[in-house]
Amino acid sequence: MSGDRISGAAVPYLPRGVRLHDDRVRGIRVLLAPERVIQLDPVGHAVLSELDGKRSLAEVVLTLCTRYEAPPEQIEGDVQEFLRDLMDRRMVFLEQEPEGAQP
Repeated sequence: MSGDRISGAAVPYLPRGVRLHDDRVRGIRVLLAPERVIQLDPVGHAVLSELDGKRSLAEVVLTLCTRYEAPPEQIEGDVQEFLRDLMDRRMVFLEQEPEGAQP
């Protein structure tokens, strides 16, 4: 499953029990899950901060492209790889956008 491409219409979200956290004592940002912690770099934090459970992957990529003035191919590839890794760890889930939904 780790090689599958995520549909642009899919809506990525953090499942129950998984959240972003600013560790002010250590000055780092982490992704917390039951019995797991992943230290995030600025790019990882930027991507996960955009996951609101409402916007599609394509919308998230477009927002990041605009913010960082980077080509969509580059941003999408990086986001796909990052989210796929977190999905394999069950720290990000996908909700498929309903058919007929407006982009």
